[in-house]
Amino acid sequence: MKKWHVSLLIAFIFFIGVVILFNRSSPTFSFFPLDPESTMEYATTSLTLLSEEGINKYEVDWKVESLSDKSMYLRQDVSLLFDNGILRGVRSKWVENTNRILFNEKIRSEDSRHFQSISFHHGENHYSEEDIRSIQMMSFDELYVIDSPTTPIASFKVPSDMYESEWKELLDRTSRQQLLFHWHELLHYFNISVENYRTVPLVDLYKYNNIPLPNLTQEHTTHVIGRLWEGLYKNYIIPASDPPNSNLDSFIPLILIDKEGGHLIVLFELNGKKEQLIQRIPRTESDS
Repeated sequence: MKKWHVSLLIAFIFFIGVVILFNRSSPTFSFFPLDPESTMEYATTSLTLLSEEGINKYEVDWKVESLSDKSMYLRQDVSLLFDNGILRGVRSKWVENTNRILFNEKIRSEDSRHFQSISFHHGENHYSEEDIRSIQMMSFDELYVIDSPTTPIASFKVPSDMYESEWKELLDRTSRQQLLFHWHELLHYFNISVENYRTVPLVDLYKYNNIPLPNLTQEHTTHVIGRLWEGLYKNYIIPASDPPNSNLDSFIPLILIDKEGGHLIVLFELNGKKEQLIQRIPRTESDS
């Protein structure tokens, strides 16, 4: 064989190897029909105040964990962390041939804040090249941290006294004012009449794990939510995390559910670019 044939063959093999390696190491997420023979046994997101770090500084532990009933071809969890309504971090982990995902990170912060984190836990069973099934679940946690000059740094999830209730009201009102102003700008930019939609902030989507969306069955709702997270992953999560960006500029995305049941819209802005994702809601599960 001529030398240039050998060189060409080596180059081709190297190229194929790089492509395979890239595809195997690049995170992907695709929704597949639900698997009735597999379940997510355990899924949780937790936010915990760890310790003070000097004056007016502290650490929060952000932990995400899930367990499927068996080892799956692919398991993947993705989590979003918001701080007073603003995107603070995006984390994603995927592992082949496992039933468990676990990751956690320490977040350094200061001043009084309301942390919220929503996670999407996903798994794929590959029975054949044509038959791929999935399981999914969402989890959520929130944490209020009080950093007052007159008292030690403290935290709570649900207020236990008047002092904590007043701080919760203050932090909620401050975040809500910012979010309403931001969402109004997006609605105006895309010329959307909010009267035609039911609105759901992304951090509240976990409530539909076991409650159907309006005019839909629970199974249909799960299909719609799986497709929604597929769109979010490609258009919001990957751009926000690749490359890792510590200077994120985004508020909690707003989900608009058409009152006629025909479609939903996700509105968000990421680093100055306004976006809308439009997803058709199929009339039956078989249409999705």
